[in-house]
Amino acid sequence: MTATFDHSRPSACPACSAAPAAEELAAKPVDATLMLSLPGIHCAGCISGVERALTALPGVRDARVNLTLRRAAVEAGPEVTAEALCEVLERAGYEAHELDPGVLATTAADRQGRDLLMRLAVAFFAMMNVMLLSVAVWSGAEGVTRDMMHWISALIAIPAVVFAGRPFYVSAWSALRARRLNMDVPITLAIALAMGTSIYETALSGHHAYFDAAVMLCFFLLGGRYLDHRTRASARSAAQELAALEVPRALRVSAAGEETVSVAELRAGDIVRVKPGGRIPVDGRVIAGQSEIDRSLMTGESLPAFAGENSLVSAGEVNLTGPLTVEVMAAGQDTALHRIADLVAVAEAGRNNYTSLADQAAKLYAPGVHILSFLSAVGWYLYTQDLRVALNIAAAVLIITCPCALGLAVPAVTTAASGRLFRKGLLIKDGTALERLAEADTVVFDKTGTLTNGAPTPLELDHLPEEAARVALALARGSSHPLAESLARGLAARGLRPAHVEGLREVPGFGVEGTWRGARVQLGRAAWVGADAPAETATFLRIGDGAPRAIAFSDTLREGAEEVVQALKAQGKRVILLSGDTQAAVTRFAARIGIDEVIAEALPQEKATLVADLSAEGARVLMVGDGLNDTAALAAAHVSISPASALDAARTASDMVLTGRSLAPIADAMRTSVSARARIRENFTIATVYNVLAVPLAVAGLCSPLIAALAMSMSSITVSLNALRLK
Repeated sequence: MTATFDHSRPSACPACSAAPAAEELAAKPVDATLMLSLPGIHCAGCISGVERALTALPGVRDARVNLTLRRAAVEAGPEVTAEALCEVLERAGYEAHELDPGVLATTAADRQGRDLLMRLAVAFFAMMNVMLLSVAVWSGAEGVTRDMMHWISALIAIPAVVFAGRPFYVSAWSALRARRLNMDVPITLAIALAMGTSIYETALSGHHAYFDAAVMLCFFLLGGRYLDHRTRASARSAAQELAALEVPRALRVSAAGEETVSVAELRAGDIVRVKPGGRIPVDGRVIAGQSEIDRSLMTGESLPAFAGENSLVSAGEVNLTGPLTVEVMAAGQDTALHRIADLVAVAEAGRNNYTSLADQAAKLYAPGVHILSFLSAVGWYLYTQDLRVALNIAAAVLIITCPCALGLAVPAVTTAASGRLFRKGLLIKDGTALERLAEADTVVFDKTGTLTNGAPTPLELDHLPEEAARVALALARGSSHPLAESLARGLAARGLRPAHVEGLREVPGFGVEGTWRGARVQLGRAAWVGADAPAETATFLRIGDGAPRAIAFSDTLREGAEEVVQALKAQGKRVILLSGDTQAAVTRFAARIGIDEVIAEALPQEKATLVADLSAEGARVLMVGDGLNDTAALAAAHVSISPASALDAARTASDMVLTGRSLAPIADAMRTSVSARARIRENFTIATVYNVLAVPLAVAGLCSPLIAALAMSMSSITVSLNALRLK
């Protein structure tokens, strides 16, 4: 099937190889905090020097330097920019750079991982030492010797449990404050009961203490928590990535001349000027000038489009070759780029509502454990009238039912699967991605940059005469147009040297020209050099009065593209090709690669709408895309994958990222995800069977808290070993 979307205006968008880095300076609100990286500071003198230089700048209210992190936090007014701060510090002799918020987010996630690992190490150290001390008690130590071993164990276990178990206590307290239960509530109760009972027994010179059980609980649960952390990505929100593409300032033209203003100050009807190489700050209409516009951010197509008088342009597009004067039609939050960011934010929030198998188990498990433990304590107290016995049995029930196995069931499998897929070229970013991938029954592919390499490649250069090729090389090197750059690379790879062309001049929107041996030479659009419009992508070379020579280009298939399409169809998946390219080009490409369902000329909002419509029909959609035009669809899909070459916002919105050039890992990931889901369910079955067998023993008083802890450990080890069977 084929379908085409109807448009009332052209699509839009971003950066190509000719575009500069995104603008760093953004309008800052009052009392904004600017973060600077200071790689050269190394002593207290540097701290005072940096702070003195920064606070001397008008508008800076406060500056604080962190020597360990080599950063400075600067409180400043809206008139102060990061660039101005860096210039001041460089004049003072200090190297300085504005710190990317993404670096801060990554650092925070790294710090969380290090924190979990440190707590895990403390729990392991304490567990081994307490278990060694327990050997003496198990061997029959009595009286003072036994009490001494218990008190030494207490001195080791109490601070270790307080420190190592903090993530569980904080989570449990947050849940209880919100009047709900989570898996950390029974964990916290089990640890507290084990520790409380042990301290009570030790104080009364009792025969049994369970410090080793409490520390063991912390160790195994932290192990599951750390494995879970390792499977999750610490990336910025895709909506934040999109917001970073918005141009913060524009060059407004008025009767008083030109002035740089915040985009927020622009209104419909204002006139702005966009220089070559700059990103367009508004949605608008060109009223003067001609240029090539890179719209790949919105359409996903790598070939630039001509922009002349009355052409419509959109925020985020890159002006490649000539200056443009644009009448503002929409600015700030009203632009298409900002609307896409809103779509992505909504889609991300919706996907976060996915309920994993572990969450489903937790809803039933946590209240059941509490009720069972409470009833056991009450029943035994009524039966024996002995509070110590009742608390011991309640602790044993909580420990033996402690969700270590459940806590490890998913992380152990996802970690094993993630490692396997990473070695094959696919990085899993989200903890529930494998579960969602196993449910996918419909695969939607973007075309340019996803199934293809997204870069035009010149064809049949060997048929070009050597002199003509040398002239073409000289002309191509004088242009920033993507076709010209690709042609220059192709000709240079053949070992050619450029001809001596004088007076090179790029004509915005048309091509580049010069003089060679007294004759005018041109490289550019068909109409400009006097050739007929081609049916395929091509540029034309004309030397003097000679006939124009066509140099055709094509986009090459990404490695593994045909194989993955056929493999997915063999698995029974529905495969759809969704592209912003023209109907004819998409249909021709689909026939070449073996995809039957085609949707062409789709704008970003329409891509997201299609994915939402498929989901509403009951389909579980896997979206594979690489550009801004795919970002909302990637976020809205049940699960999503991007190539490593994708735009930052697309990679951030995706659940998985291909680390290599090949698409082949996608089909393997589908098979692995199904196997992983089976292993997760097996782990839940193991945990359930374990509880069915062990809980009656604990309730009957046949298991002490220590035996319960050992049984819990065995179930956790069994679950971990089962995860390693993943194929």
